[in-house]
Amino acid sequence: MNYTSFNTNEEFFVDMQRCIGCKACEMACAECETNGQDSMIHVNYVDRASTVQTTVQVCMHCDDPVCASVCPADAISKDEFGIVHTANTERCIGCSNCVIACPFGVPKKIEEYDLMMKCTMCYDRTSVGKKPMCATVCPSGALFYGTKAEIEEMRPNSTPVNTFVFGKEIVNTKVNIMMPKGSTELIIY
Repeated sequence: MNYTSFNTNEEFFVDMQRCIGCKACEMACAECETNGQDSMIHVNYVDRASTVQTTVQVCMHCDDPVCASVCPADAISKDEFGIVHTANTERCIGCSNCVIACPFGVPKKIEEYDLMMKCTMCYDRTSVGKKPMCATVCPSGALFYGTKAEIEEMRPNSTPVNTFVFGKEIVNTKVNIMMPKGSTELIIY
């Protein structure tokens, strides 16, 4: 694979308020042959009893990925482009430490394979200059892969945020969440 065409100016942006729950992203992700027909992106209801609002759950590709640091088999790695890869099939022991440790709840242990799997931001595509599958099919623009200048033009009243505060823990990520203009972090209680 030719990794020289990876565009480091392009980033992944998620605008939770724009998610319409169509699950096109899940279907597109499942079509990717590297996932074994399992979607690595998940659409969830915020509070199904009181609203139909949905939200997208995608790997945030943390700067300091806790999933990798708690892996006793050293099966999870982060590359020079900031992509946190799914578990190496030859190393993963299926312990689920990463599943429990992730503050975003992203890694899933696929019992059928006895393996942790998660979004790799379509590395097979992004490393050769293509956009992630989910971002190419999202009809509402909840998922976008491009430059900060492009997203700022598209969403002038929003700011991309990639700093999350969990109590005393600060987590910086490669993926951005769109927040009200001027926001600098998302505090999660």
